[in-house]
Amino acid sequence: MNVFEELRRRGLISQMSNEDSVRHMLTEESVPFYIGYDPTADSLHVGHMLQLVVMAHMQRAGHKPVAVLGTGTTLIGDPSGRSDMRKMLSQEQINMNAQKFYEQMSRFIDFDTPADNRAEMVRNGDWLIPLNYLEFMRDIGRHFSVNKMLTAECFKSRLEQGLSFLEFNYMLLQSYDFFHLYNAMGVRLQLGGDDQWSNILAGADLIRRVNAEKFGDLAGEKPRAEAMTFALLTNSEGKKMGKTESGAVWLDAEKMPPYEFFQYFRNVPDADVIKVMKFITFIPVEEIEQMEKNLSGSQLNTAKERLAYEVTKMVHGEDAADAALKTARSVFAGSGADAPVVEVNRGVINICDLLVLTKQCTSKSDARRNVDQGGVSVDGEKAAISTEINVTAEGVLVKKGKKSLVKVVCKS
Repeated sequence: MNVFEELRRRGLISQMSNEDSVRHMLTEESVPFYIGYDPTADSLHVGHMLQLVVMAHMQRAGHKPVAVLGTGTTLIGDPSGRSDMRKMLSQEQINMNAQKFYEQMSRFIDFDTPADNRAEMVRNGDWLIPLNYLEFMRDIGRHFSVNKMLTAECFKSRLEQGLSFLEFNYMLLQSYDFFHLYNAMGVRLQLGGDDQWSNILAGADLIRRVNAEKFGDLAGEKPRAEAMTFALLTNSEGKKMGKTESGAVWLDAEKMPPYEFFQYFRNVPDADVIKVMKFITFIPVEEIEQMEKNLSGSQLNTAKERLAYEVTKMVHGEDAADAALKTARSVFAGSGADAPVVEVNRGVINICDLLVLTKQCTSKSDARRNVDQGGVSVDGEKAAISTEINVTAEGVLVKKGKKSLVKVVCKS
C-alpha cells in the first residue's frame, strides 16, 4: 500500500491544498516535507505523537522528513487553539526545550541513516531571528491580506478575548518558514494538525505568489508547494486526547513514568480504541480492521492492552513496555508483585497524605474524596480518612480503585 492510501485508510488525512498534486507527490515521487514543533515545554506530549507517527510513515515510504523546531516562532507564540496569550519564554529556555524535543523525535524518525530520506532537524530561529523587520514586511508582508487573515480560525476565535499584534505576526513567520525551506532545501510539502490549516495553506500560497511575481509566465514550471493536514487526536466526544487530572500525558519518563503512560492508553474509552490504534501505532491497518470486527468482551481488553503496549514501546522502549505490561497484569490480578515502588522518608503517614505522595491522587481533597467513596485500601483493608499507616522497610500495598496499585516502603 502506498503511503497516501495508508494514511487515508487510517482516517488521518483531513485537508489538502490540491489532492491530485499531493497524491502524485506521495505515490510517484520522493519529496522533502516538513512539520513544525514549537518547543513551548521541556517535553513533547501525546498531542504531538500523531505528527511524529505520520513523519515515520512518510520516511518509511521513502520521503525525507524535515523537523522544524520553532526556536524563532516560539518567541512569538502561536494563537491557534488558545484563549489567551502564551507565556513568553527566554531564548535559553527555548533552546533547551528544543534539544529535548530532538531527543524524543529520534525514537520515531531516523536522523542517522546515510540515505536520501534521512531526517533532518533545523531551527527556524537560525533564519527568523536575523531578519530585518522592514525588509521582511516589504518583501513578505505585502503578500498577505489582513481581511483574509481575519477569517482564519486561529484568529477568529481570539478576536473577542483580544489578539495581540505580536501573535498576528505568527502566520507570516510560519509561512516564511515554508518559503525558506522551499528555496533552501527543496521542501515542497508542509504537514500538520488540522488546527494549523490556515497557517500551512498561507505558506503554500506565499510561495505561489512570490514565484508568480518573480518568474511570471514561467512560474508554472517551478515545483508546486502543497499543504496537507491531519485529523486531531480526539475522543468520540470530539475532545482532544492527552490530558489527565494531573495534566498532560508527556513523553518524558521523568514527567510521566512509563507505567502511568501505559495505563493512560490501557484505559482509553471503548469507543476510541480502534481510532487511536489506527492513528498512533504501526499495527498493520488490516490487522486493526480485523480486530474491529470482533471488539467485545475479552477481545476489547486485549485490544486495549495491545494499544497501550505498542505506544509505550515506541516512546519508552521495549523493556519499559514489558515492565509496564507485567505490572498492569499483576495489579489486575491483585497480587502487587510487580507494583511500582515508592520510597518515603517517614514511618507513620495519614492515608490522604500518602495518596498525594504516591501521586495516586492530585491533592488532599482528591484523596479524601476517593477514601470517602471506599475506593482506597491498604494491604487489602479498606481505608478511612483517619487511617494512619506505619510504612516499614518491607512496605505496604496501597490500592486506589481497580487499577492503581503501588508498594510504599520507608527509606532505610
